[in-house]
Amino acid sequence: MTVLNAEVCIVGAGPGGAMLAYLLSKAGVSTILLERHHDVDKEFRGEHLNEEGEQVLKSAGLFSKLKKKGILCMSQVDYIADGKVVKSIHPHPEVGHTGIHVPQKHLLKLLLEESSRNAAFRLEMDSAVKELIQTETGDYSGVIALINGVETVINSKIIIGADGRFSTIRKKGDFPVEAIKHGYDLLWAKIPAPSNWEPAIKMALVQGSQLALFTQFGGFIQIGWNIEEGSFPALRKGSFSHFTDQLLSAFPELEESVHSHIKEWKDFVLLKVESSKSKTWINNNVILLGDAAHTMSPTGAFGLNSSLKDAEVLAELLERILLQNESMDLLKIYEAVRKTEVEKVQEEQLRREATFKDHFPAAVVVN
Repeated sequence: MTVLNAEVCIVGAGPGGAMLAYLLSKAGVSTILLERHHDVDKEFRGEHLNEEGEQVLKSAGLFSKLKKKGILCMSQVDYIADGKVVKSIHPHPEVGHTGIHVPQKHLLKLLLEESSRNAAFRLEMDSAVKELIQTETGDYSGVIALINGVETVINSKIIIGADGRFSTIRKKGDFPVEAIKHGYDLLWAKIPAPSNWEPAIKMALVQGSQLALFTQFGGFIQIGWNIEEGSFPALRKGSFSHFTDQLLSAFPELEESVHSHIKEWKDFVLLKVESSKSKTWINNNVILLGDAAHTMSPTGAFGLNSSLKDAEVLAELLERILLQNESMDLLKIYEAVRKTEVEKVQEEQLRREATFKDHFPAAVVVN
């Protein structure tokens, strides 16, 4: 059996876990980051950066480097009915955009590359955590993981669960979690953008359902279509062309791309929408971060940004605990501050979902 040692073991190399690993290892805190995948080019996740996430990256000195890897700033948000714009939201002049598309592989590769420059950082891919190691006093002394198939003990003072909505750490650490229902599921599809397509977010109301288009770096459009929760099996039995006809009724300029790249139901990916919140984010020396603590719905694209902010707040407190020997009670600040802010965001998501139709009564431009 292999044995590794670090002050902090982070499970999950998504944006939150990777950002925390970068901040801690840069400060000189020995950090092991475990990731179950063999690379960072994995399944779709949130890729929309807002002002909060942008500021976290700027404070860490990473935003200019991320721009070099490739991002795309949105020029505006348009609300469209019957093929016409009925409302537009333009960015504040000091912000300059209404959101930024960041390919997650660009962000993760940057974070891991920059972390690898720090002597205190160690990354282990293909690492599946099996158990938390608990002492007789109730504290946790590390994890047992399979790293490239080899059973490994990682001894650490602090264990971070940044391993997503189906978190192993949350389950093994007996963290209570509450599901939040939203009443809808989401169909995703990705198509090439027409040559004259403006980098914007476009929202439409189609037969009472929300349809959103997000322009992406590299010349693509991500389509997100809300459908009634649990309705996809019945939809699949109906006419596929009727479904795409509804899409093109809102966005006729996409006809060529839609007909070339969305030909059957399997060209959509189904996302079952359910957010969640954990009653507590801390159990002794085990701490939850990002989706492991608070899964978000896709509305407003807050998930990525909340994870980055979690990492920023937690890193500062862990540095004080581990480098300046301050009390572990400092972790209560992390939970109190971030839990309050995240729950406000989750309430805002529910409000936006309930009032989406209100954007379409009349033409207006908001500056």
